[in-house]
Amino acid sequence: MEQNFKNLRIVVKVGTSTLTREDGALNLRSIDHLARVLSDLHGMGHEIILVSSGAIAIGAGKLRMPGRPTELRIKQAAAAVGQCEMMHIYDKFFGEYGHTVAQILLSGEDVAHKRRASHLSGTFSALLELKCIPIVNENDSVSSAEIETGREKILGDNDTLSAIVARLCGADLLVLLSDIDGLYDSDPRKNPDAHLIPHVSELTPEIYGLAGGAGSSWGTGGMSTKLAAASVALTNGFDMVITNGARMEDLYDIALGKSIGTRFSKTH
Repeated sequence: MEQNFKNLRIVVKVGTSTLTREDGALNLRSIDHLARVLSDLHGMGHEIILVSSGAIAIGAGKLRMPGRPTELRIKQAAAAVGQCEMMHIYDKFFGEYGHTVAQILLSGEDVAHKRRASHLSGTFSALLELKCIPIVNENDSVSSAEIETGREKILGDNDTLSAIVARLCGADLLVLLSDIDGLYDSDPRKNPDAHLIPHVSELTPEIYGLAGGAGSSWGTGGMSTKLAAASVALTNGFDMVITNGARMEDLYDIALGKSIGTRFSKTH
């Protein structure tokens, strides 16, 4: 599947495991690499929107917590600290490559309410028109209570959030940068003979059956949340790719339609 796409609107979601080290501290080398590649893609004419996890983990690290907090109010406090730190770092690194970033914090109500969603679409459109790179996260400091109690559970993870953002923006492509190469026919962490599935055109019961649990100790997502995002993509007519965040240069080939990771699309 090698199509020479031009001027794509691309949503890139980066997970906590890519942004932080095992102890929750910021992985500045990885963040710099991400900013450089996305800035280059932006310079090539693509419109870029970044959905970033990591606020709670980064905040917990800055507050010198021994691990990811479990108490809701402490999670929300860590998220408030982490958002500030994360945007400071993104602004610094993207600024080094000559690009302006903007922060958008979303809650479930924002995307569920028709008028709010319309305003959000307009905001994204204006920011992209102004050559900004929007950086999106869920507003954990105020919305986590609803998510964790099961009320208003519209977002709940940044894989789903990124798919909703892609839908709101009319994106051509959603890329989920993870700590795994893509969707496998069995768990590659347990089975060395597991095979990567390069393309999925339909989410069958067999595909859903391949989803496992959460990944790293600092993150919250797993393959099941990525398949939920893929369902949004396939329903709304944009491609989605799961790929390894450790190889960010692959974003260039993904934008060209080359077979990297697992691509979810209706056509080959």
